[in-house]
Amino acid sequence: QVQLVESGGGLVQAGGSLRLSCAASGRTFSTYVMGWFRQAPGKEREFVAAINWSGDTTDYADSVKGRFTIFRDNAKNTVYLRMNSLKPEDTAVYYCAGKRSSSRWSDEASYDYWGQGTQVTVSS
Repeated sequence: QVQLVESGGGLVQAGGSLRLSCAASGRTFSTYVMGWFRQAPGKEREFVAAINWSGDTTDYADSVKGRFTIFRDNAKNTVYLRMNSLKPEDTAVYYCAGKRSSSRWSDEASYDYWGQGTQVTVSS
C-alpha cells in the first residue's frame, strides 16, 4: 500500500514559479517510477514528467521541457515538480502517481497509485 499527498498548488501570474510536492508513505520500496500528470477542465489528463526512484533517469513532456524539473529527496520520501516560466496553458489540476513497473512512463493507465491532486492556476 502506497499513499501519495500533493501540496504546493496555488495562483501565480504568468512567468512566475511554483514548486509542487508529493509525499509518499507506505510500502514505497516497491514503487519504481514516480510521475506527475495534469488535467485541465474539458481536456484529457496528460503526462508531465516522471523520475525513476532506482536512479536519476527523468522524462518530460515536450510542452514543459526546459521549464519544469522533477527531482526527489529520498530522506523525506518526497518527489517535487519545480515549475518555472509558467503560462496560462499550464493551468490544471496536477496529480502525482507511482508505478511498480518500469515501462510506459507517460501512460497514466500503467500507474498503480494516485494522489488527490492540487490546483495550479496561472493568470495572464
